Amino acid sequence: MLAKTLGAAAVAVALLAAPGASAQAPAKGGTLNYAVQGDTSTLDCHAASSFSNIHYLAPHFSLLAKFDPKNYPKIVPDAAESWTVSDDGLAYTFKIRDGVKFHDGTTLTSKDVKATYERIWKPSPGVVSVRAALFQDLTGIETPDAKTVVFRIKAPNAAMLSQFASPWNCLYSAAKIEADPLFPTKTIMGTGPFVFVERVAGSHWIGKRFEDYFRPGLPYLDGFRAQAMGATAIVNALAGGQIQAEFRGFAPADAARLKNARGDQIEFAEGEWLAHFFFSFNTEKKPFDDIRVRRALTMAVDRWGGAAPMSRITFLKSVGGLMRPGSDMALRGDALTDLPGFSRDIKAAREEAKRLLKEAGVPNLSFKLTNRVTAPFIPLGLFLIDQWRQIGVTAEHNPLDTAQWLATRRSGNFEVVVDSQAEWNDDPSVQLNRFMSYDRSDANVSRYTDRKIDELYDRQKATLDRAERERLVVELQRHLIQQAYSGPGFWAGRNVALDSKVEGWVALPSHMLNQDLAEIWLKP
Repeated sequence: MLAKTLGAAAVAVALLAAPGASAQAPAKGGTLNYAVQGDTSTLDCHAASSFSNIHYLAPHFSLLAKFDPKNYPKIVPDAAESWTVSDDGLAYTFKIRDGVKFHDGTTLTSKDVKATYERIWKPSPGVVSVRAALFQDLTGIETPDAKTVVFRIKAPNAAMLSQFASPWNCLYSAAKIEADPLFPTKTIMGTGPFVFVERVAGSHWIGKRFEDYFRPGLPYLDGFRAQAMGATAIVNALAGGQIQAEFRGFAPADAARLKNARGDQIEFAEGEWLAHFFFSFNTEKKPFDDIRVRRALTMAVDRWGGAAPMSRITFLKSVGGLMRPGSDMALRGDALTDLPGFSRDIKAAREEAKRLLKEAGVPNLSFKLTNRVTAPFIPLGLFLIDQWRQIGVTAEHNPLDTAQWLATRRSGNFEVVVDSQAEWNDDPSVQLNRFMSYDRSDANVSRYTDRKIDELYDRQKATLDRAERERLVVELQRHLIQQAYSGPGFWAGRNVALDSKVEGWVALPSHMLNQDLAEIWLKP
């Protein structure tokens, strides 16, 4: 049984050992029933950005490399068997394993890897690649033979290997995407441990064991059934034993209810979480093109006073900037508290916010706050509305289901949106990529152009000197918060609950990682 809490310092080198510490030999067979909050908005990993995408998709795909779930943040081979980096840091050469097959029986080759990464790096018209900016250093991809792929980059990149290990870089068939670049938006076919069987939108998603999976003896499960549910329904289903897992996390009250209902039939793992919940302004819409308005709205939010009550009703708990609090390059002390929105004197901050709104000509500002109908978005949205009411601002709450929320964010059809970021590691190139100018990052929800951000981002990425990189990352975060394109909110803590029969799964600080289900097994 497990009930373990990891401190901030331990997260970088340790992991959450969820049910799976059993000395019993893994048993084959059975179907894992788990829940996902909401339906997926896309079938295409390269276009996806939410846990409600990856928790359905990951079991069907493999990657070149991945984060080792048993030794995070170490990176290990997946479909690749090994890699080397040239002495000048400008070439990454991957060797592909023998016997990696797609679910249609064809063999994965370097041609498939090249086609996959070219689709991410420079997508053809109509293809959405939300992480294209991470691979803009590429100058070419070479395939000297069927088992070798060479990635060449124009300058050293401190984050390159972690970018190859992104859980979103699902490997696709070159033949399928050459015939139809939109094939991944319509059909699930990868080289992962489970073959796609069925999806009923808004209801469930079914996968079955891929008998030709390249990792010997895996997966253990016969299959899985992922059910789309709302937050309350998930708690009810876990409490009643209708499902066995939900791989994101629970608020304290829900975790307590589950423990009371199931006792030692349910287990928990707690730790820090690479999940930041905040709000973003659409700078293409007035008056949010005015820095005074954006600053006023972020200054009105009492983060220090709000953290404790929010942590009692949600899994939101920590105040910080744009890098995880406690991580190596996070803002600390005066570097944080002298920024808009982080003053300890909320009364003075709100008076300044009122002055800024009056100066901007919108003392009685009203707007629509777009939100997402999953935890903890709704409580955070209601908290923000109350905070803004205290400076005379009226925000109309507009909650949408996950698919609508994602589409609205992407289209720019909003004024202010409750937003989130949950990435797969702490590297600043990954964490801060979304904040580059809109013409460089499709993930830039606020749709601004700011070349100082681009310059600082490029400089931190290119330097291999740790101290200099940290200095640049601090400067970049401070500039972003001063410009108030987005308003930082709260960072989350992770508390995962699983049925005690679920073994072999390890929870990491990112709920995007280790979701292929390959090593999960069920105790008889």
